[in-house]
Amino acid sequence: MKKLLLSLITTLLIFSCKEESKKEIVQEDPVAKIIEGIIVPEFPDKTFNIKDFGAVNDGKTDNTNAIKEAIKACTNTGGGKVIIPKGKYLTGPIHLKSNINLHLEEGAEVLFTKDKKAYLPVVHTSYEGVELMNYSPLIYAYKQKNIAVTGKGVFNGQAGKKNWWPWCGAERYGHKEGAPQQKDSINLPTLRKMNEAGTPVAERVFGEGHHLRPTFFEPFECENILVQGVTFTNAPFWVMHPIKSTNITVDGVTVSSHGPNNDGCDPEYSKNVYIKNCLFDTGDDCIAIKSGRNDDGRRVNIPSENIVVENCEMKDGHGGVVMGSEISAGVRNVYVRNCKMDSPNLERAIRIKTNTLRGGFVENVFVKNIEVGQVKEAFLKINTHYGIYANQEGNYMPSIKNIHIEDVKVDNGGKYGILIRGRKANPVKNITFKNVTIKKAKMPMLVEHAEPIQFTNTTINGAKY
Repeated sequence: MKKLLLSLITTLLIFSCKEESKKEIVQEDPVAKIIEGIIVPEFPDKTFNIKDFGAVNDGKTDNTNAIKEAIKACTNTGGGKVIIPKGKYLTGPIHLKSNINLHLEEGAEVLFTKDKKAYLPVVHTSYEGVELMNYSPLIYAYKQKNIAVTGKGVFNGQAGKKNWWPWCGAERYGHKEGAPQQKDSINLPTLRKMNEAGTPVAERVFGEGHHLRPTFFEPFECENILVQGVTFTNAPFWVMHPIKSTNITVDGVTVSSHGPNNDGCDPEYSKNVYIKNCLFDTGDDCIAIKSGRNDDGRRVNIPSENIVVENCEMKDGHGGVVMGSEISAGVRNVYVRNCKMDSPNLERAIRIKTNTLRGGFVENVFVKNIEVGQVKEAFLKINTHYGIYANQEGNYMPSIKNIHIEDVKVDNGGKYGILIRGRKANPVKNITFKNVTIKKAKMPMLVEHAEPIQFTNTTINGAKY
């Protein structure tokens, strides 16, 4: 009997230890912990079809009020799904409310009006890392909870060489010499001065008479956000820009937009972000993680953190996954895995950019299982001298450390396999490469002011490091 009891106790102890070991393994996986902690919004089982509120799918009728009334009715009953059925619907900006799932059925296309006055009155938003009052984003939510944009339809910003894009000031995007643009003194220069002076955001009023383009989808100070299945095209500016928000899921989204500054997804001052199964075919960075520009970033002081990017395809864009250049509040805990990047126009796969005016920090970046077909400049570029020739020097020394690259194959490495330009006063620290193969790089690497890279089973142009 004693032997039987001892055997049972031993078995229970072994089982208990195994279970505790499993728990420890789960707890030690930071990616699983981030994903499990993200709240994905759920909605009441109620539907509100915009056609029941007077919407017309002819691509010409203004449906702004019909969509607004459908959202209002849904909100008044506690939330649910606002349906945009098959067809073309012209509208002004859409403002989401808590507990609303804006759902585009397959074959639905939302066309955002080219009438800029429709995006007034101005709202609290941001431009290149600086908060201001400006034209409303095309899809906007301010201080809301549990919101979603889902479905298989298309959001068409209708930006182009005759609408929004010329304001960037580049001839290739339709700007004509002498026409208004964002670099005019009343626009970006004024906003930069307001940033430096600490002007209250309520007094940074732009909009009509100014030329700063709105973002496409912007949840501002929101919680529990889902963007799933939809396509964004012809964006005026940045496409998805969650700012000061938490618990963000971007799943199966297609961004096909080649305008100026058409970044695919730019989490800023945001926490707990999961970007998966997406296709990025963009005119600028595919994903750019940000945290404010200069004094504004330091004023807000909210790092972007706990960001997972996986199973995505970066078809075109300036960078695959980028941190910066608006990075003054810092970025940490970024995980990029199981992604494919391939384009003759893709300049860098992984990029970190800052300077001593932006300052900030980047730490704990883990890149694993990435397939890169072709990049123009470098697979990895870390640059702490970003914009040095445009008077971008200041007194805020950036810090970059703990960048880990593992299981990566690059078929055509471009100009450099690895390009790192740190600072003598604060070198880039703790960069590791494990099981990495980079082929056809014109120069294997150029590294300045960085601790020696730790290589394990890594080859560049056939040479072992």
